[in-house]
Amino acid sequence: MREAEVSRKTKETDIKIKLGLDGTGVSKVDTGIGFFDHMLSGFAKHGFMDLECSVKGDLNVDGHHTVEDTGIVLGQALKEAVGDKAGMVRYGSFILPMDDALVLCSVDFCGRPYFSYDLNVKEERCGEFETTLAREFFYAVSYSAGINLHLKQISGENGHHILEAAFKAFGKAVDAATQLDPRVQGVLSTKGNL
Repeated sequence: MREAEVSRKTKETDIKIKLGLDGTGVSKVDTGIGFFDHMLSGFAKHGFMDLECSVKGDLNVDGHHTVEDTGIVLGQALKEAVGDKAGMVRYGSFILPMDDALVLCSVDFCGRPYFSYDLNVKEERCGEFETTLAREFFYAVSYSAGINLHLKQISGENGHHILEAAFKAFGKAVDAATQLDPRVQGVLSTKGNL
């Protein structure tokens, strides 16, 4: 089983994540922000990853540290869980429809972080979640995991639908990229190293 357990404690947050890549999509998420819990549960469910995520953050300030630091720890867990990436497909993409929203997510577990974010959410909040924090979360995941991550909104008006499509598409793309293929000898790179 490709799994990881990562903890991170600062003056602003205390986070524990357990991630299993070869799971069934079971999750137990408590970040203190209901909408964010919903998004992370959707990521796990649709990516067939088992996820336990416990976050205590300074929500009396706002949600920024909680969301960004969760992205950092999830990225570290992804990096640890894929290990040396031997036999892994490496690339994954998914276009996910969610009612009016259509969002594309593409990832490359190349070891070189790059992040492109093209979501246009007009609402300032979805529940207690500040919608601008979605960008901070995905950026943190990308750089901590060392992955190339592109999110592109193809269509959509409703902020809830756009963000939910993004999180689910991210789960599907990660699932695709982390699949093992017996044709891949070592790592999938002409350099021989990722």
